[in-house]
Amino acid sequence: MRLRAKALAALGCLALLTGATERDPNNPTCPQSPNWGSSDAMKLTVVERSGMKVLLAEGRIDSGFPDRLKTAIESDPMIAEIWLRSRGGNARAGNEAGRIIRSYPGLATRIPAGWTCFSACNFVFMGGRPRFVDEGGVFMVHMFTHTADRWIIDDAVIDGSEATTELIVSIEQSSALLATEDNDFLIRMGISRNLLTEVMYQQQARGTQDDPSTRYCLTPDEIREYNVMNAS
Repeated sequence: MRLRAKALAALGCLALLTGATERDPNNPTCPQSPNWGSSDAMKLTVVERSGMKVLLAEGRIDSGFPDRLKTAIESDPMIAEIWLRSRGGNARAGNEAGRIIRSYPGLATRIPAGWTCFSACNFVFMGGRPRFVDEGGVFMVHMFTHTADRWIIDDAVIDGSEATTELIVSIEQSSALLATEDNDFLIRMGISRNLLTEVMYQQQARGTQDDPSTRYCLTPDEIREYNVMNAS
């Protein structure tokens, strides 16, 4: 596959991207222990870095995150950048948060060295204009679906075949709608839609998100090729 060949060919460059000395044996494109922060709901903290106001966004993206994000930005007009570290979470909340960031002209997003932005965090990051991925920052992706909550599927199976069939139809419809939303979002944010077709949709579904082999970490060249980072 194209991704596997590119990944193996770019391992030397990836070492610089992730800043990690240990690669994941199940997926050499990514660090073995991603630094994506807490599994708790996204925490927002305003700090000063090099004389600049920075909003640290760390944790799981929950449904209430977009509202908290907007409140934080509105509360301090001196915030110049948002630094992201997250294992992802609610996909639609990620898209909404990205649109909120884009509504503030000049508000930048950054993945600092050693930090990982995964899953729904990708779309929060895309809202920035400009966007920065520092050397050692990790932009990690996988396919986006609505099957992450395994217990929902298990409960439907227990309830019987009719409930399971209804759930499967609902998941298929919701995933198709989300794919359309993702495509539209990337275009609006100035990201190459090839990031979806060539990378994200080549990975396995989110139901196996905890399996490291389903993840993919972009190389520095891919970060620029797909316009994920649009500033030097």
